[in-house]
Amino acid sequence: MQNMTYVRSKGRACAVAAAADAAASTGTWLRAAMAVALSVLALVWAQQAFARSAPESFADLVDRVIPAVVNVSSTQKVPQSQQMQDLDEMFRDFLDRREGQPPQRPPRGGSSLGSGFIIDPAGYIVTNNHVIEDAEEIMVLTHDNEELKATIVGRDEKTDLALLKVDAKKPLPALKWGDSEALRIGDWVMAIGNPFGLGGSVTAGIVSARQRDINSGPYDDYIQTDASINRGNSGGPMFNMDGEVVGINTAIFSPSGGSVGIGFAIPANLARPIISQIKEFGKPKRGWLGVRIQTVSPELAEGLRLKEPKGALVASVTKDGPADKAGIKQGDVVLKFDGKEITQMRGLPRIVAETETGKTTDVVIWRKGSEVTLRVTVGELTEEAEQKTLASIETPPSAAATVDLLGLKLSAITDELRKKHQIPGDAEGVVVVEVAQTGPAAEKDMRPGDVIAEVDQKAVTSPEDVAQRVKAAQDNGYRVVTLLVNRGGEFQWIALKITQ
Repeated sequence: MQNMTYVRSKGRACAVAAAADAAASTGTWLRAAMAVALSVLALVWAQQAFARSAPESFADLVDRVIPAVVNVSSTQKVPQSQQMQDLDEMFRDFLDRREGQPPQRPPRGGSSLGSGFIIDPAGYIVTNNHVIEDAEEIMVLTHDNEELKATIVGRDEKTDLALLKVDAKKPLPALKWGDSEALRIGDWVMAIGNPFGLGGSVTAGIVSARQRDINSGPYDDYIQTDASINRGNSGGPMFNMDGEVVGINTAIFSPSGGSVGIGFAIPANLARPIISQIKEFGKPKRGWLGVRIQTVSPELAEGLRLKEPKGALVASVTKDGPADKAGIKQGDVVLKFDGKEITQMRGLPRIVAETETGKTTDVVIWRKGSEVTLRVTVGELTEEAEQKTLASIETPPSAAATVDLLGLKLSAITDELRKKHQIPGDAEGVVVVEVAQTGPAAEKDMRPGDVIAEVDQKAVTSPEDVAQRVKAAQDNGYRVVTLLVNRGGEFQWIALKITQ
C-alpha cells in the first residue's frame, strides 16, 4: 500500500505541474483550476477502482451459483454392540412397565446432514469426509429438488475432504475453483449450505484470518470467517465476489453449538489438487520426505546458533527415506523447500505433501552454523512409509556421571535400565537416571528414562561425552545447549540453559 500511495502522489504532482505550465502559457488561471480539479477526480476514481466496496446486494451472485450447491444426507449402520445395547434398554423398559414382550423394532440407524457442491457437470460433488463417514447410503438433493443416490469416489481423512459421484440424466451446473491465496483479511465472502437440515441457506461475511491451525490434522491451514456457519453447512462452498469457490466450510468454534461468528473453511488451493487426485486415482498422492520435525523455539534457535526462531527442526530421519538418501540429518533445520520459505514448522508438511511425488528439488537447511543446499527426490506418503522406524543399534555400556551444569545424573544404557524405563531397543546414547528438582533439566520436564542421543548436534556415547560437550559450550561463551532426546521412541530437541 505504501508503494501504491507513492504512485498516486506522484500522479497528482504531475497533474498539478501540467496545470501550472498551462496557466503560464495561456495566462488563464481558470484553465489551471479546471485541470487540477479533473486530476483530483481521476485520483478519486482510481482509488475506488482499487478498493472493492461492499455489494449493494448478493442476489445476482446467489442466482448464479446456488444451482450447483446440494444437500448431502447419509445413513450409517449401527454397530452390533450398539444394537445389543438397544435391546438391553428395551428389555429393561419391559421389566419396569410390566407390559408384555419388548417391541420388535429394528435397530436405530445413524444419520448425517451436510452440504456439498458440484465441481464437474458429469456429476462429481465435493463435500467433507465427516459428512459421509461410515455411510451405508448417501443421497444428494439438488437445488431443483431432484434426489440422486451418490457413491464415494474417494476421500481423505487428513484434510476432511471427500468426492462423490451421482448419475444424472443431464449435465449438472458446476462451480469453478478460485484462488484462495488471493484472499485478503477483510475481503467479502459468501457461504451457502444446509444448516440444521433447513436447505439452501445463504450467509455473508468477511475473511477474519488466514492460515489458522485448529489442531484438526497435520495440514491445517484454515480460512477463518464471520459468515454464519452452522451444523449442516459442512462441505458447502465459500465464494469470493466473482462466484468462485475459495473454500469448503468445515468447522466452527462454538460453546453453544450454533454460530458465534467464528467459522473455518479449507482453502481452495489446498483442496483442489487433492480432489483432482481423488478423481484420478481414488485417493490423494502426497509427497513424503521421511522426517519427524518440531518447532524451533527461541531457546533452541540460540542453541542452534540461528539468528531467529524459524524453520522446521529435524528430530529424526527415517532410514532409507527420501531425506536420508538426500543427506538430511538429525539437528538440521529446514529453511526452504522447493523454493518456498519455511517460516513455521507446520508449513513444511503441507508444502511437502503438495509437492509432486518423484520430483527432485532443492532443500535449504541450517547445519552447524551455516546454510547447506541439498537435492531431494520426493517420495510418496503411504501407510508403510508412515510406519517405518530406524534400525536397531546396540550401545556399549559406560560409567555413570553427574552433569551439575544441567542438573542431570546420567548413565550408559544397560539391560536393566532398558527394562526399567521401557527404553526402545533401537535407542542409542546416554540415559537420564536422575533429575535435580531445581536444575535446568527439571524446568524443561526432563525425566528419568529419557535418552540423550546428541548434544549440540554431536552424538554422545557416554556420560563423560555429555559433560565435556556442555563444558565446551560454556567455555565458548554459550548460554544454552541443545539435547536430542529420545523418549519412548519419540525424538525431540530440548534447549537447556547452562547454570553458572
